[in-house]
Amino acid sequence: MRKRNNSPVDHDSSATNTLLDTSPNLKYCHKKGQDSEPEVLLSAAQPVSDKTMGMFRRRYGLMSRLKRIFLWVLGVYFAIPFIIKLCPSIQAKLVFLNFVRLPYFIDLKRPQDQGLNHTCNFYLQPEEGVNIGVWHTVPAQLWKDAQGKDRGWYDTTFQSSNPVILYLHGNAGTRGGDHRVQLYKVLSSLGYHVVTFDYRGWGDSEGSPSERGMTADAIFLHQWLKERIGNRPLYIWGHSLGTGVATNLVRHLCDRGTPPAALILESPFTNIREEAKSHPFAMVYRYLPGFDWFFLDAITVNDIRFASDENVDHISCPTLILHAEDDAVVPFHLGKKLYNIAAQSKSLSGHKVQFIPFPVTLGYKHKFIYRSPELPHILSDFLGTAHPRE
Repeated sequence: MRKRNNSPVDHDSSATNTLLDTSPNLKYCHKKGQDSEPEVLLSAAQPVSDKTMGMFRRRYGLMSRLKRIFLWVLGVYFAIPFIIKLCPSIQAKLVFLNFVRLPYFIDLKRPQDQGLNHTCNFYLQPEEGVNIGVWHTVPAQLWKDAQGKDRGWYDTTFQSSNPVILYLHGNAGTRGGDHRVQLYKVLSSLGYHVVTFDYRGWGDSEGSPSERGMTADAIFLHQWLKERIGNRPLYIWGHSLGTGVATNLVRHLCDRGTPPAALILESPFTNIREEAKSHPFAMVYRYLPGFDWFFLDAITVNDIRFASDENVDHISCPTLILHAEDDAVVPFHLGKKLYNIAAQSKSLSGHKVQFIPFPVTLGYKHKFIYRSPELPHILSDFLGTAHPRE
């Protein structure tokens, strides 16, 4: 009769195997080549592995998305120059920015809504099929008399001894832009008539923008004013892109032998190519090979030059340049360069040419020179007369 072998070791081994087989969270293995006890591994090994893999997948997914975004941005970056080269009209729109109407939702027919309740809105037609919106702000001392008056009354005020400023605004916005309105108020308070308008294609004016059209509108407004004021002083004031229009206008007048009483350039540049190259928008492409060919030549193709540096060689009237050192739109060095060219111009020899810088500490930037408390003194000193209100 054989003995049954019920050793404790076998019993424990069997129990261990049963425990390992029935426990879902435990693993065991055998060494190759020999019988051995199962080696129990940590029960937390599998959950840790899943967590690590999950973190890896998320990290890989994030990197993959960032890579796709980077490639997409890079593709757009390199596509834009080719798009502009193939469609140069896009570059013209970026120069004029006439489609940007700031502030929005204002009624240009109601200048009183902008605090100009001594201003008349009306429309003129420089050529058939083109009507442009005009504002005439009378000197502040006529404020009470102006209430409720029509355009006919405003026209009669030109017969007063008060001089007139024809203001030519820059790109973007309309004649109702806030910084422009604030300047009208300052000049009006000093006793000047201020006449401004939106070039064709801007604001509520009809037509399409172009340098030739802007200059033609300015010439027309100047002639319209001269018919009403006769020999009384008429000053031309241009700001930013409007300085290019102003020098075009004044060159035309000087070539005809009828220069204005004075030219005032606020935040001017030398020419549109140099301004475009210096503009903040150009920073991301400025050092790209072929920058001139892609971007600047596209401006020239649109017949846009605004060559004030050339125009000053044909201008023969007192010229004042105002520029803030912290101007980020039209860099200060361009205004200074234009002044240096004007100061050496033979046509301006014998005429007063003055450059007034405004320090960085004042914070006037591109369009806040009107805030300067020194501006009235600067104008009276330059024009050589007391202000009409004084």
